Amino acid sequence: MGGESTTRTAPHSGGGISSGPVGSRTGQRLSGLAVALGLVLFLAGFGWGALVYRPYTVPTSSMSPTIAAGDRVLAERIDGGEVRRGDVVVFTDKTWASDSAVVKRVVAIGGDTVACCTDGKLTVNGKQIEEPYLPAGSLAEIKNFPTVTVPDGRLFLLGDEREGSLDSTAHLSDAAQGTVARGAVTARVDAVVWPMNGMLKRPTGFETLGDLSQPGPLRTMGWMIVVGAVLVLGGGAYGPIAKRTSARRGRNQPEPAGAR
Repeated sequence: MGGESTTRTAPHSGGGISSGPVGSRTGQRLSGLAVALGLVLFLAGFGWGALVYRPYTVPTSSMSPTIAAGDRVLAERIDGGEVRRGDVVVFTDKTWASDSAVVKRVVAIGGDTVACCTDGKLTVNGKQIEEPYLPAGSLAEIKNFPTVTVPDGRLFLLGDEREGSLDSTAHLSDAAQGTVARGAVTARVDAVVWPMNGMLKRPTGFETLGDLSQPGPLRTMGWMIVVGAVLVLGGGAYGPIAKRTSARRGRNQPEPAGAR
């Protein structure tokens, strides 16, 4: 009969366009998620740091060896009421240095009696203070000074390099006997970041007199930035690596029988 003739093509598994294995789609989704999460952590770490910390360059060696001249430090913004004995703080006091920020260590707070020296050691409230942050071989008695009773709401501060530091002992003749108001403190130094000496060691010699300050969130911020960077780089590298791996497998795959 003169009906139309049709030709059917049998389906085969070797032709057509592949949409890719499920594993590759999952990998792409996970890599995208890693990049997004990494960016959030990275930017949040920097943003948090910008809100909480301030950078300072210390121009003198008065805090050596804890902080050398020219070192770049990060100081956590704090209220003067948060200051504890042993803290290295940033403050401004016009009787000390006009409007310039000064970095010194708090050795006594309001109500304390402080003097130097007994057996070569600083004494606070009659207790000898171990000061491992002083330069090796130095004696605290280089800064010999009479007993001072710190008024309430004020601080007595010394440099770690006692011999050359212009600190509270250089202002003993002032009406406030060299003390500084708590409200003059704007920040507490957490770390030396250039050169990368890291976090300041805790001033354990003051533990017998009361609580020490807790470290700021700098370590947490650092981990957020590092983990964020790793996630961004790792997630971003997935696409090129997967593409290269797929191409290599395609070249190594044997040609199907009967192919032309």
